[in-house]
Amino acid sequence: MTKHLQTLAIALAIAGTAFGTHAADTSASTKTLSVYTTAKDTHHKLSLTDTLSFKPAQQNKETEIAIYVNPAKQYQTFLGIGGAITDASAETFAKLNSKKKAEFLKAYYDKKDGIGYSLLRTTIHSSDFSSGSYTYIEEGDKELKTFSIKHDQKYRLPMLKAAIKAAGGKITTYASPWSAPAFMKDTNHMLQGGKLLPEYNNAWATYYTKFIKAYEKEGIPIWGITVQNEPMAKQTWESMIFTAEEERDFLKNHLGPVMEKAGYGDKKIIVWDHNRDLIVHRANTIMSDPEAAKYVWGIGFHWYETWTGAKPLYGNVAEVSKAYPNINLMLTEATVEKFNAERYHYWPNAERYGDSLINDFNSGAVAWTDWNILLDNTGGPNHVGNFCFAPIHENNGELIYTPTYYYLGHFSKFIRPDAKRVSAVSSRSVLQTTSFMNADNKLVTVVMNNTDDAISYRYYVGNEEATVNIPAHAMQTLVY
Repeated sequence: MTKHLQTLAIALAIAGTAFGTHAADTSASTKTLSVYTTAKDTHHKLSLTDTLSFKPAQQNKETEIAIYVNPAKQYQTFLGIGGAITDASAETFAKLNSKKKAEFLKAYYDKKDGIGYSLLRTTIHSSDFSSGSYTYIEEGDKELKTFSIKHDQKYRLPMLKAAIKAAGGKITTYASPWSAPAFMKDTNHMLQGGKLLPEYNNAWATYYTKFIKAYEKEGIPIWGITVQNEPMAKQTWESMIFTAEEERDFLKNHLGPVMEKAGYGDKKIIVWDHNRDLIVHRANTIMSDPEAAKYVWGIGFHWYETWTGAKPLYGNVAEVSKAYPNINLMLTEATVEKFNAERYHYWPNAERYGDSLINDFNSGAVAWTDWNILLDNTGGPNHVGNFCFAPIHENNGELIYTPTYYYLGHFSKFIRPDAKRVSAVSSRSVLQTTSFMNADNKLVTVVMNNTDDAISYRYYVGNEEATVNIPAHAMQTLVY
């Protein structure tokens, strides 16, 4: 048994021991509250740290901290949590021996012994997290006659297939393009932005359908696509610009009709796929046009605010949720940039994830997708040097599990697809919380304490309560 799985067997109590058994028990009707904790400077990593009993609720004092949950007030339906399998992830995965590959897949995708990822993103040809730029056609092939995903057969497709198998044979998978082929753009280059030339609108739209067909032929069902990754960013890597009006018109006049004609009208189309700052304008522009809006399943967003020192604009996501309640919101990418191997276990990285997950769900998001699920000990490979963190890193054949992995697990393991978010608030800003009711009526409440002090709080569900203690710099999942 690897050192990591030994730790999991003790601290996480998995692999058929206390964690798995207790998780099964909580599906039955019970007044027992199970508390799972990950805390800085402790051995707690998704550990079952307490089993509490409820008592009749009494009015708390104004000086006491409380979490109030009302399962009768329900909001959006949960789709899933997951991460991206990029070329970089797949190339790194391929370096692992068979034992480590199995450990890695179980850690992410196993519902009982891992954190149960239920969502997966991948790229349409290359992104910066590839060893080099490439497309699926020969340069200049306007009719896409040379379209082939042979490039992906070496690393990416085997990892995708292994992940789907580890997830039980099915996982919600969507794909995003970073740039059209160079000859289709006004810059004749895949990097550094540029725009799609009008004469290639239909050819580029058809490219998506060929990707879907090729991947599904390989046994990888594609649930949906995003129109363009970060359409307002001129990046040093693969990137392409769509203004709000240009994305609207490309969707309305080309991508939507081409997808329908190809028999893919049931595939979900996600617009924007960029930061929270401009999401309201993009939503207003596209959704105000009925002919474009009819193709939109959802609006994707990233967490990279575009000016130094910016605070996350969760209110922008909430505003779109209120303005367009029938449109699904999902975070499509997040990562901690500027990789530094000395910060594998830097706790604020995990707390940034916790803050975003809680606030994005409370703002109306139905899903949350991390970026690379695996990177090497340089934060890559990345062909333009844009090295970043992942929840798990490979280092000389070993796997490094960062605190972010466990913080993500506090959500993904316990909140399952088709859950409903329910009303949950904290009486003090020192604790953050969100709560979901699973389809099996298991109530899951996540609580985060990013202060330097341990906190005792009263947890109210309806007319019952329990007193819970959370350590400093900790994440808890309460299962009822």
